[in-house]
Amino acid sequence: QVRVVESGGGLVHPGGSLRLSCAAFGSIFNINYMDWYRQAPGKEREFVARISSGGSTNYGDSVKGRFTISEDNAKTTVYLHMNSLKPEDTGVYYCHGIIQTGPASVNEYWGQGTQVTVST
Repeated sequence: QVRVVESGGGLVHPGGSLRLSCAAFGSIFNINYMDWYRQAPGKEREFVARISSGGSTNYGDSVKGRFTISEDNAKTTVYLHMNSLKPEDTGVYYCHGIIQTGPASVNEYWGQGTQVTVST
């Protein structure tokens, strides 16, 4: 069994910063990549950022230059550092991982989501 669990959401003023965390637990053989998506009310889920097993990163156009994705030394926890937050960054942020539980077993896992609200 593998789970990914997000934390760190909350209410922040425009221009502020917030850090989200996503930890992967369970029988993990390898993590191919982990990423963040977000979904605002009435909108489709949107790609935010990804970090691969080799450490390379990529970002959605709307967050480039403001958000940074990183990981811990064990590579089982990823962080999303969000700066210069805007009201349009409001939404539920989901962690997603492509994780191997064995050499030939790979699945995708989603967290339960954490709410980020940017408002005065």
